[in-house]
Amino acid sequence: MSSSLNTVAIENRENSWAGHLRATFALGIPLVGAQLAQMAIHTTDVILVGWLGTTELASVVIATQVFFIVFIFGTGFTSAVIPLVAQALGHNDKVGVRRAVRMGLWVVIAYCALMAPILWFSEPILLALGQAPDVAANAQGYLRIAQWGMFPALGLFAIRSFVTGLEKGSIVLYVTLGMFAMNFVVAYLTIFGHFGAPRLGIHGAAFAAVCANLTGFIIIIAYVQMHEATRAYEIFVRFWRPDWPIIREVFVLGLPISFTILAETSLFAAASLLMGMIGKLELAAHGIALQLASIAFMIPLGLAQVATVRVGLANGRGDDLGVKRAGIAVLVVSVVFAIVGSVLYAAFPYFWGGLFLDTTQHDAAAVLALAAPLIVIAGAFQLVDGLQAVGAGLLRGLKDTKIPMILALIAYWPIGFVCAYVLAFPLGLGGKGVWFGFVLGLAAAAIFLCVRFWMLVKSQKEMTR
Repeated sequence: MSSSLNTVAIENRENSWAGHLRATFALGIPLVGAQLAQMAIHTTDVILVGWLGTTELASVVIATQVFFIVFIFGTGFTSAVIPLVAQALGHNDKVGVRRAVRMGLWVVIAYCALMAPILWFSEPILLALGQAPDVAANAQGYLRIAQWGMFPALGLFAIRSFVTGLEKGSIVLYVTLGMFAMNFVVAYLTIFGHFGAPRLGIHGAAFAAVCANLTGFIIIIAYVQMHEATRAYEIFVRFWRPDWPIIREVFVLGLPISFTILAETSLFAAASLLMGMIGKLELAAHGIALQLASIAFMIPLGLAQVATVRVGLANGRGDDLGVKRAGIAVLVVSVVFAIVGSVLYAAFPYFWGGLFLDTTQHDAAAVLALAAPLIVIAGAFQLVDGLQAVGAGLLRGLKDTKIPMILALIAYWPIGFVCAYVLAFPLGLGGKGVWFGFVLGLAAAAIFLCVRFWMLVKSQKEMTR
């Protein structure tokens, strides 16, 4: 009798609002830190290559965009591993956890093999897209080296999904910080040929990226194998044996996530094209505001992973109250951080914009004047962008990805892009119109996804009565 009372007391404590908030911060802080460190890797490469010259910088920007598009589409399949692991853990099903991680890695191997020819023969593609011949040739040289880091990068994300599902977020942060250190040191040595290292130019940046991804992959495998709590799942035992039902589940669950991510990424690419149609200074101002928004987005992106894990765990053990409270706790934390960020951006737009400009340049003042109002709008942008990201994460925790993909596509393109174009050109708002269109599209996505989560939670509760 006393044992059952103790169990109930533990469950009540875990399902208290304070318990859910503690769990959200405990997992969220290292995951958000890892996202920020991941962004720092890319930023460092751009800065270092920028010292080589304009052609080299343009080549690396194009090459990393191609690599990123292929990579980000692949992360949809690794993201599918998180809810599968979380729900299996909720059922206390170690075999289910092992199957999900193994076959997630299988899907990643197949995906990388399919994408390898695109990265290897990227020059003709870039030339067909109107890129300068020297830029296209340099970009292909970069990608032919960087492509060897694709599997380690996605494999790392698949195993990250496993340890994240176990709510061991700190290792994710430590691994990413290690990758940042490795990337910086190797890039600094090999791009410029310092301390006797070969001077490889942009190829050095590609080599550094491979080293960083391989380092992260090795470290996280070592962690899984060395710690008893993770080694007990035996995720690499009989790795060569296929499990076709789970492969299908990873693919079916992950493909809509991939298309959702691609839809949002392509929306921002299209917005940049719209800004370029307005003018060069407007495009530069847009780039500054977008970079600031991207940095702020790392917080809800990390919290979206928390949402998937926390909701997936509760859903796996059939805890309807836990699903509801886990979802609300993550949404509240996301809103609080977004409000703080919005205030900071709105209060000091010229300060933030000035960090990206050389004020001695003759057109710096004009770019800053255009960027400042966009940075203010980026404050409001943070709130809706955070809500839609976390909303998608909540639904993934319920293994719901197909309908959210459709809802996101409607919000991003028929609503977001159309509004951006109409506000910018027919209504004459220019760059501000593009950003207002962003906000409207992402607000629609936030409403669609959060309402769907609430409806699914409500329907699950009614079914269990």
